[in-house]
Amino acid sequence: MQQSHNQSDSVAATQFYLEKLFRISVRLLVVEDEPDLRQAIVQALTEEGFAVDEAADGHSGLHKATVWDYDAIVLDLMLPIKSGWELLSALRKTKSTPVLILTARDAVNDRVRGLDGGADDYLIKPFSIVELIARLRALIRRSVGQSSSTIDIGPITIHLADRTVTKAGEAVAMTAREYALVELLALHRGKLITRTMIYDHIFGEDDDSLSNLVDVHVSHIRKKLGADFIETRRGQGYILHD
Repeated sequence: MQQSHNQSDSVAATQFYLEKLFRISVRLLVVEDEPDLRQAIVQALTEEGFAVDEAADGHSGLHKATVWDYDAIVLDLMLPIKSGWELLSALRKTKSTPVLILTARDAVNDRVRGLDGGADDYLIKPFSIVELIARLRALIRRSVGQSSSTIDIGPITIHLADRTVTKAGEAVAMTAREYALVELLALHRGKLITRTMIYDHIFGEDDDSLSNLVDVHVSHIRKKLGADFIETRRGQGYILHD
């Protein structure tokens, strides 16, 4: 009986880990001081498949924004310790991470100040989470020069809006993690993507990782999309060509 319980616990733990592991993974930072709103945004974005880090004040937000390479940042303006204006100004001295300002300040001069100060988009509270997600995806596409919501690579098409992949018009079943890796490489096609970059974009700050995880997923993707779809640069990383 004890062995049965141990096996059951092991299966449950494995299932929990895999469910956590197979999240889609554009990595975002949410800087918002209101706990309930921050939690709601983080939960909604996580359920949508993003890897999400959070900060409750401008000081910790700036620290995370400069230490990690995020795909986009959701930034409130009225923050304790360091305001959103100050965070944005300091961030723009070193990084061009897309920033979406999320605030109740709806005066035209505030919007102009935010955009002129380096913000890439501006959304007024109260807001629709659906619109927030759509704006974030658009920001991320534009940041890598991808204006279209689809990417064609030979017979392979990556559909960014609904996060699916087709090959010669036929749907290809992929795990969330496999899709995430394909999307990351496709958005930066022609550029070498290191293992560190992959882990930084795929995992949030509370996620665990495995040393051979990337190799496993690359192998699975090649079986589904073709042996030559992803090129390995031994000791360096991976690259996907047009």
